[in-house]
Amino acid sequence: MGNIANNSLPRIICSALLVITAMAAHGGELVKPNPEKWLMEAEAAYDRVETYTAIFHKQQRISGTLLDEENIFLKFRKKPYSLYMKWVTEPHKGSELLYVEGWNKGRIRAHRGGFFSLIVRNLDPNDPMLMDNNLRPVTSTGVGFLLKTVATNMRKAIKAGVLTFTDRGQEKVYGRDTQVMEMDIPSEKAKDFDGAHFVINQDIETKILLRIRVYDLGGQLIENYGYENLNLDAHLSDADFDPKNLDYDF
Repeated sequence: MGNIANNSLPRIICSALLVITAMAAHGGELVKPNPEKWLMEAEAAYDRVETYTAIFHKQQRISGTLLDEENIFLKFRKKPYSLYMKWVTEPHKGSELLYVEGWNKGRIRAHRGGFFSLIVRNLDPNDPMLMDNNLRPVTSTGVGFLLKTVATNMRKAIKAGVLTFTDRGQEKVYGRDTQVMEMDIPSEKAKDFDGAHFVINQDIETKILLRIRVYDLGGQLIENYGYENLNLDAHLSDADFDPKNLDYDF
């Protein structure tokens, strides 16, 4: 129990500060938004997105251990679903990955950084080599995935009548003004969801989700995904998802 309490403390403190901020902003009362309306507005905002670039921040708990955060330069195109990723910090710095739906027999083309950059592989998205130290396949990447994760859990909780959805006020994330929304699932039902507590940062200007953090019943962080320097006006072309691009090392 001592470990659970210690692991829960940072989240409890963070939540308490957000509660105080939100109550001050709303005259001492927390706002209970309409989750279905909020979700429809978020989905409408994402429907307008075609391409973007960002620095993708990724952190996951694997087999009980919270791994270090990965920082990845990302290019994304919605149609056809396309990803270019390049790790910008150690220990995977220089690694690259390319995936385009319908190309390369549905496989990902990838190589590690450093000396191993000469070894280029074509792998299924669920290949054990790619899934090592990952909760989800790489094709579950992008701000649309954040929205899908929230939407799936939220609609399931609404249907089951167990959702608590709260507006916690505003917070700066990656230099952007965001609205902090929290989604809670009762302990007796949490096993049927991706987590018990979700913290969502939604960009106030664009309504795009910039970050989500998912916690288990003990308050431990399970998944943490964020998108810094999100450029929705990137105007990416086929060349950005071509392994022959001279800026890439495929």
